[in-house]
Amino acid sequence: MVAPAAAYAASEDGTLIVGRAVVVDGDTIKIGSIAIRIHGIDATEQSQTCSTRSGQQWNCGEAATGAMADLVRNQVVECVPLDTDAYRRIVARCHAGGLDLGAEMVGRGLAWAYHRYSDAYAGAERVAHAGNKGIWRGKSQPAWDYRANRWTRAIAEAPKGCPIKGNISNKGERIYHTPWSPAYAKTRIDENKGERWFCDEAAAIAAGWRAARWR
Repeated sequence: MVAPAAAYAASEDGTLIVGRAVVVDGDTIKIGSIAIRIHGIDATEQSQTCSTRSGQQWNCGEAATGAMADLVRNQVVECVPLDTDAYRRIVARCHAGGLDLGAEMVGRGLAWAYHRYSDAYAGAERVAHAGNKGIWRGKSQPAWDYRANRWTRAIAEAPKGCPIKGNISNKGERIYHTPWSPAYAKTRIDENKGERWFCDEAAAIAAGWRAARWR
């Protein structure tokens, strides 16, 4: 896991966030207390697998998160905020070691260009596709469809249709798990201990829970 930074800096006008990063997944990092969603990409989810043209399965989700960790390791990350998403995360274009994190992830075939919101990395996606990089080596389900399918199944099984698990760790940390989180299936909720279910990520964050981090 990437070592968290003790400090970070944000410019007075909010145009730059700078510091060491903690990796949440293939398209989300934290700098200090600020959760940042990388602009213009949608990476494979940590629990997601893909297949090559020969049918061989590989852990594309773990590969994406690991690649992001490699990109930010021992680097000062600089992010330019562009927006805020529904989960109160900053949406930003970020660089580390002179590399555009979004371009690197899409170019390596570990994330899709998120055309619903931006075509910033459409060119990088075309190159990755033509080169059979990562997810383009065979069959893969777009991350947004993967999440939607997991969400639909989890709603049918969750109490009152609220499928996000708000767990409290042995260290007292409040951590929430979405249906596509790697530890979702094995996480059990004990409401007598203060654990709870949430209907969406925004509610979990507002209540003081944080997303499960990589490893």
